[in-house]
Parts: sequence; structure tokens; C-alpha cells
Amino acid sequence: MATTKTKTRKAVAYCRVSSQAQVKRGHGLDSQESRCVEYAKHRRYSVEHVFQDEGVSGGLIERPGMQAMLAFLQDNRCDDEYVVIIDDISRLARSLEAHLQLRAAIGEAGGVLESPSIEFGEDSDSILIENLLASVSQHSRQKNAEQVTNRMKARVKQGYYIFYPPLGYRFENVDGHGKMLVPDEPNASVVKEALEGYASGRFQSATEVKRFLETFPTIPRDKYGEVRLPLVTDMLKRPLYAGYITVEKWNLHLHPGKHEPLVEFVTWQRVQERYNGASPAPARKDINEDFPLRNFVCCSECEKPMKAAWAKGRNERYAYYFCMTKGCDEYRKSIRKEKMEAEFESFLRELQPRPGLFHIAKDMFIDLWNMRLASLEDRKASAAREVKKLDTKIDQIMERLIEAESKTLISAYENQIKKLEGKKLVLSEKLGKGAKPEKSFEEIFRTAITFLANPWKLWASDVLAHKRMVLRLVFPGRADYCRKEGFRTAGIAMPFRLLGRLMAPEYGMVDPSGIEPLTSSLPAMRSPS
Repeated sequence: MATTKTKTRKAVAYCRVSSQAQVKRGHGLDSQESRCVEYAKHRRYSVEHVFQDEGVSGGLIERPGMQAMLAFLQDNRCDDEYVVIIDDISRLARSLEAHLQLRAAIGEAGGVLESPSIEFGEDSDSILIENLLASVSQHSRQKNAEQVTNRMKARVKQGYYIFYPPLGYRFENVDGHGKMLVPDEPNASVVKEALEGYASGRFQSATEVKRFLETFPTIPRDKYGEVRLPLVTDMLKRPLYAGYITVEKWNLHLHPGKHEPLVEFVTWQRVQERYNGASPAPARKDINEDFPLRNFVCCSECEKPMKAAWAKGRNERYAYYFCMTKGCDEYRKSIRKEKMEAEFESFLRELQPRPGLFHIAKDMFIDLWNMRLASLEDRKASAAREVKKLDTKIDQIMERLIEAESKTLISAYENQIKKLEGKKLVLSEKLGKGAKPEKSFEEIFRTAITFLANPWKLWASDVLAHKRMVLRLVFPGRADYCRKEGFRTAGIAMPFRLLGRLMAPEYGMVDPSGIEPLTSSLPAMRSPS
């Protein structure tokens, strides 16, 4: 009697892991594939292909591996259905909706689902068990997500930042704290200078901060070699740099963090005021190292800012400043860059005070510093009283908030509390510093004193940000330039005006004989001029 040969059924296997950690450990996908292949051998199936999804959530339907498997089934339809083997029902999906949709999609593509851990059937009892297992899988996924979120919230409430570290920070294992944020040098110092510069007005816009950051090679850039503006705006708005954590989706606002702040809260608050206030005109992109005086020097005839450009000669290129105001007598009449900038540098050199007069001015600043030190204790006591008043106001508003039912009223109370908490943080920060500053007068004002002593040195550094700072700090407005006569008298900032008056020749020692007319026949003794 002849025996009939059983036809081998074709099969595919589908494996999935939901996290990259499982992929890196290398055992999740391999173990699933091994069990699926072993099941196929037992059932005498021929495994044609193994499809995988790495690090993809079971709640998603659109997955690369799954879509590739469905396309394979569609392209290889035959009289006998393909068997689709999964290790466990949770590998197909971890939500009931996704499970039902994928189950139907596999059937429409010509596949039949099988697993070593569950028997799929079309009777009512089998469908009930299948749906129950899919629901349990969904509940397990949601429960895991809740537990992870709760652990994350608890960690943040303890003062630890848990998300991707921002520019200037990195994660490090610290004894007694575990994994926490620490300053990442040299970028931490760069971010600190950028935030303090924006708060003080050294940088007038986010674009100027962007250009400052681009002078440091360690700051991350995009594929075009530029620092992305969203990186800058995110940096300006993050309270993390002041030592506080805000997570809006968890209703955590300015929660004290355990990481080391890069700037004081007062500085960060000033940044927010400037960022959310009236924005200055955007900085021009064509103000560069080639023409540092562009948009600062004005034509003396029409008082409009001069333009600048390179001109190509027979053998080399030449740089010029010129007026481009139509109708002006100086329209398109060029001035050599070297000539104008040499005259400007000569003017800056004249702002350097004599050493004796500068020391007098420095002594005056020190006297003012000492006076401020003497009043610190009084201000500290005043701040403590203000903190108590703010605590009372916050408690009062909290009582109203608990009793309020209107969403509009609740939102208004919450905003009031946030503002009062911000004021309280500023005052608390002042109280925490103690009665004396952390640094000496020399340490804090060294840069300012050096700048007042000789602003030309900062200009000569050949750093565009420094040149722009000189223009902003020395001159309150623009300067007029005449092509034939040079720079007109330019207004200068108050510190330089005061030093200039001390330097002026009409200020001198009174003659020993006094200022009254001489009544003696002895000649007057005059001080040397």
C-alpha cells in the first residue's frame, strides 16, 4: 500500500521587544526566535522568514517589522495559508485595540496566527480567552507605565532631574545621590556667561547669544556648522540653570533641585523678564568681524547708518564703509575701512584715564562698596520680614483656592501663587547668602575696572562679541562720521564722562595764593600746568 507524503506548511515568525535596553542586552529577540523555530519544527512547519521589531511599543500598530511581514504575506499568497508564529500574545500587541486590528490584518493578508503559549480558535470560548489575555497584557503595560512614571515623579520631588541633560550639564554617579546632574565643563562656564550676559544686556537678543555660543567649538552644532536657535531659546527659559526643576505635566513649578546651579535665581528671573518683554530689533546677520562698525557709524549728512562691503580690485579686494541713502550728498561715496577704524581706535585710546585719576575713581567705587556692605544686615532683616508676609499671602490664597469651584478663578489663584513663590525664592536666595558677599570687590569688579581703565584693550581682542560690547558700554547711541573731517563728537557713557571731566585741562589745582586778586607786591606762585 502506497503512503501519501504530508505537505510541509510554510510559516513566518514575528518577534518584538519594547525597549532598546532589551535589544542591547541581546537576549529578548533571540530567545523569542528560538522558541518560535522550535515550535515550527515540532509542528513540521518550514520557517521562511523571521520578522523583528526592535524597541517598539506594543501599543503601536504601525511598526516596520509588522508592516514588512504583512507585505510579505500579501506578496506570497497561496492556496495554503501561511502560519504566523508569535512567542506570546503580548509580542503581537499590548493593547486590546491594537491586538484586534493586527489579528484582522494578518487574516486579510493570508496568514493564520499560532503560538506555543496559546491556542487560537474561532469558537466563542477561544475568542473570549484570547481577548482576556490581550486585556491582561494591556493592563500589565499600563501598570508598568504608571509605576515608571510614579518612580520618576518621586525622584524629581526629591530634587533630582531625570530627563535628558541640557547644555552645560551631564549625568554622573555621585555618592549618596546616585545618578545626578553635574556641571559639564567647559560648556557650563559658557552657558553661565551667556545667561549672565543676556540678563545684564550685554546680549540684546537670542540671536546675539547664538553668535556668542558659536565662538566656542565645544558647543553642539547642526549639520551646517551653526548653533540652532531653538537650543538657545530653550537655554534661556530653563529654570534648571538656577537650581530649580519645572515639569508642567506633573504640576511641578520651580521645585528646588539638588544639582549645582550655574546662575542665581535673580539672574534667571531677569532673563525671563527680558525674554518675555519687548523684543529688540533682531541683530543683523551681516554685522561680522570684517565690519565691526557697521550699523554703529552714521553718515554725518543724513544721519542714517552706513553700509559696508568688499570691493574687488584688479589684484586684490578692498573694504569700504559708505552711505547708501538716496538723495544724500555722500551717496555711494566710499571711505576706506582701515582709515575709519584707525580713527575710531585712536578715539578709544584717548578714553584711557591717567593712572592717578583712575585710582581716585577706583577708591570712590570701593567707598560705595563698603557703604553697601554696611547696609546688608538691614536689608537682610527686611528680606526676612518680606518672606513672612509672602508666606501669609500664599496661605490666604491657598485657602481661597481650596474653596473655589470656577476653573477661571482656580487658574487665577494658581498664577498668583506662582508669582508670590517666585518673589519668595528671590528673597530666600538673598537671605541664604548671608550678610557678606562671597567674593571680594577686586574679584567681582576686576573685569569692569579693567575695562574702564582701557576700553581699547577689549576692542583689540579681535572677538566680535567683545567689540559689540565696547560699542554698547562706551556709547549710548550711534556716532556720526564725516568723510572729510572724521568722527564728530560722540556721546559717551556716564563712567567715561565722569573720568573725562577729571581728565579735562580746565580742572587743576587752585593757586596757593587763592582765587582773590593779589594785594601783596610778591609774585604769585602758580602750580605747574
